[in-house]
Amino acid sequence: MDILSIFLVVLFFFNILFAGIIIFIERRDASATWAWVLILFFIPFLGFVIYLFLGQNLTRSRLFDWAGIKKVGIADIITKQIEQIRNPEFKYHDENVDPYRDLIYMHLINNDAILTKDNKIDVLTDGKEKFDQLIADIKQAQDHIHIQYYIFRNDQLGKKLIDALTERAREGITVRILYDELGSRKLRVKHFKSLIEEGGEVGVFFPSRFALLNFRLNYRNHRKLCIIDGQIGYVGGFNVGDEYIGKSKKFGYWRDTHLRIEGNAVDPMQTRFILDWNQASKPNDIDYEPRYFPMKTNQGNATVQMVSSGPDSEWEQIKNGYMKMIMTAQESIYIQTPYFIPDQSLLDALRVASLTGKDVRIMIPNKPDHPFIYWATLSHIGKLLGSGAKIYIYDKGFIHAKSIVVDRKMNSVGTANIDMRSFKLNFEINAFIYDQETSEILAQAFEKDMLDSTRLTEELYNKRSKWISFKESISRLLSPIL
Repeated sequence: MDILSIFLVVLFFFNILFAGIIIFIERRDASATWAWVLILFFIPFLGFVIYLFLGQNLTRSRLFDWAGIKKVGIADIITKQIEQIRNPEFKYHDENVDPYRDLIYMHLINNDAILTKDNKIDVLTDGKEKFDQLIADIKQAQDHIHIQYYIFRNDQLGKKLIDALTERAREGITVRILYDELGSRKLRVKHFKSLIEEGGEVGVFFPSRFALLNFRLNYRNHRKLCIIDGQIGYVGGFNVGDEYIGKSKKFGYWRDTHLRIEGNAVDPMQTRFILDWNQASKPNDIDYEPRYFPMKTNQGNATVQMVSSGPDSEWEQIKNGYMKMIMTAQESIYIQTPYFIPDQSLLDALRVASLTGKDVRIMIPNKPDHPFIYWATLSHIGKLLGSGAKIYIYDKGFIHAKSIVVDRKMNSVGTANIDMRSFKLNFEINAFIYDQETSEILAQAFEKDMLDSTRLTEELYNKRSKWISFKESISRLLSPIL
């Protein structure tokens, strides 16, 4: 037997060994397992190197220390709320919340997501409007500013935000910025030099331990949070970069959805930031001081749960929330998402909703920012058309909003896309809002966007070229790991 033959035999047995590791030790779901096995056998050895960087399973990892939240009484609140919901005689302060009792209970039990009331919510759909409002709030800060973004660019918008934060740090305000290394891969701590010199702090989530080597490459912190004085919170789809304010020639107008929240929902947003910061920035941990959780005055009428999810959790909390919302729908379901790559359970739930007469509408972009994901999105959209769902292709620019509105009565807005990466691999956060007024605003925004969209019919979809159909097929096979 020659050297090449020996090498091929050894390579074959190594591939069998690696496949066994994935199947029997990692114990992933079947679709992801088959996708990785295909990669191993079509790209021998190199496939396992790719797996080392992209395929690690963090489900059994304990990344965040929840012990500190006992200091602010969140654990006691959760216990009390669970007892209340279990009592069939318990009545919510708002009768419109009661139909979602099961969803609220699920988030409490599986995610420690406390139910907060008396929240005032402003819906922001334009990047310039969002960042003008954020910078105005930064300038009014009295104690602290906590900012977390997946993408933070050192461009015109990024520098403008850093300058505003540096000025506040110079005046004695506590300023902390946390960004994800992969999402902000061109950013360096040196870009915050002026801020750090004035006492600001900067943290990096899952940084590379060695130059050009990051074995947690596939698990990123996709959250976007801003908390000011523990009184105002921002959450949604906008990152920090010029494209998010419409200055990209490729994408044009950037349509996104962000929330500005005042009220008790800011406390769990603050808790989430502290947990993420303490994981990334040891030994500069934040303690759970009262200054970060001040008393709130009644701001509005919205009832909110802040729900987090990530690869360290056994449960796909945000996806399960979406599933329950869809199953609860009586009349309509409006979804806006840049990527539509649901697993079979979510796809079936939407199909059933549409087949039973619910008004299911989904809006996606008309252009890709990630080609494989775009073709996988079209493939899954094609499966929904036959059930009667209405599909809209946004033409005005790029739609990056992550929102779902059910019956114009409740909604969810946050950082999670409708794809398996958001549900399984990324660290995400969404607001689940039990409020008719906010839901109506979001539904009307969707309907306004329809005027800038093209309706994709089953007839038009079936006219696509064979080349597009081929790209969809390949992308669909890889969708469990995209």
